[in-house]
Amino acid sequence: MKKIIIAIDGFSSCGKSTMAKELAHEIGYIYIDSGAMYRAVTLYCIQTDILKEETIDIQRLREAIGTLKVCFHFNRETDHPDVWLNDVNVEDKIRTMEVSAHVSKIAAFDFVRTAMVAQQQAMGRDKGLVMDGRDIGTVVFPHAELKIFVTASPEVRARRRYDELTAKGATVSLEEILTNIKERDYADQHRPVSPLRQADDAILLDNTHLTTAQQLEWLKEQYQQAIQ
Repeated sequence: MKKIIIAIDGFSSCGKSTMAKELAHEIGYIYIDSGAMYRAVTLYCIQTDILKEETIDIQRLREAIGTLKVCFHFNRETDHPDVWLNDVNVEDKIRTMEVSAHVSKIAAFDFVRTAMVAQQQAMGRDKGLVMDGRDIGTVVFPHAELKIFVTASPEVRARRRYDELTAKGATVSLEEILTNIKERDYADQHRPVSPLRQADDAILLDNTHLTTAQQLEWLKEQYQQAIQ
């Protein structure tokens, strides 16, 4: 059976990562969370004071980006891949609200996207890959055999993010999360480099009222049609 590339794009907190992970697991493909790669770069900026008090040292970031290696290693305990930055597991650290509040700014730099896209494309050379993000079907893999674009209402996405974070023991505000999501939506759609948009040949999925199981079933149907 031929292997393909599956590109899943969409708005933040739509559950793209969850559905992509589950689909990859079901069909035996490799899963890559491209958004996590930009989160890892953002975390690096915070840790090294490249990002400090809302100010970004662009020159330092430009000099450092070539030294950052983001990769994924399978975690047997969670049954999913963890994000590693320069040989350090940063899976939990990149999921904080602090990183969420700044990732769109870091991801908007053209040299950051160029570096991460190159790493992403290298991961997909042998196909058999499910990757989710903002520009997978439009920039990273414009010739992907299956493209999905995911959306949901901001309120539903905020509630999902809130539930996810509180389940991990984080103390967060639902209102703060909703504000962050709306700000990220605007930033993602209006950035000059690789803005978030639905590819012309992408299939739209509005999962506002769908369960995880229903989404997975729908995705498997699209996959079966694509490989045929």
